[in-house]
Amino acid sequence: MIDVLVLDVNETLTDMEPLRDGFEAAGLPRHSLDAWFAATLRDGFALAVVNKYGAFRDLAAELLEAQLVAAGIEPTEETIENVLSGFTRLPLHPDVAPGLHKIHEAGVRIVTLTNGAAAMSENVFRDGGIRPLLEHRLDVSAPQRWKPHADAYRYAAEVCGVPIERMGLAAVHPWDIDGAQRAGLQGFYIDRRKTPYPKVFGAPDHTVADFEALAELLQEKAK
Repeated sequence: MIDVLVLDVNETLTDMEPLRDGFEAAGLPRHSLDAWFAATLRDGFALAVVNKYGAFRDLAAELLEAQLVAAGIEPTEETIENVLSGFTRLPLHPDVAPGLHKIHEAGVRIVTLTNGAAAMSENVFRDGGIRPLLEHRLDVSAPQRWKPHADAYRYAAEVCGVPIERMGLAAVHPWDIDGAQRAGLQGFYIDRRKTPYPKVFGAPDHTVADFEALAELLQEKAK
């Protein structure tokens, strides 16, 4: 049984599909979201490897500007802001709120840890009804290292005041699970799409279909 559950945010808690509307409004194909988000993660990871840091918004804005230029569209601050502000309006996946309420009732402390800015999701958490369940809303600006660098997870353990092995990370991203487990946390793979887990990573400690299934698992472990 864990004392603290650390939650990834983008895609794990939030449904990012509505962001495609912003890309379309900017004149880009809706599928541009996928390459842009992957490139943003790539550049954040690359900086972490060499012990450097770049803010999510800065990396994301520059990559979006490059996409616009490549498509022959004049990039403006207004266009970029319209796309990035979509993060503040994303819906939670349907399983998140009921699952987290059950996890909280089981006595597990809950925090979020994102490579983005924690402030971007405040309205999302409030509107989705989970804000009171979250003890801390953390991001990697303090440790100055993107997940999956171990310093990001160690920072969360320090803030929560618990041994890192008493924490678990829940995410839809295998790279996040792998990084957390290498740092000493338990790994909970949220597999909504029944996606095969990459064999290049260590297997997750547990695989569940969604947060309601994770709640059942943690409640069973608490008995």
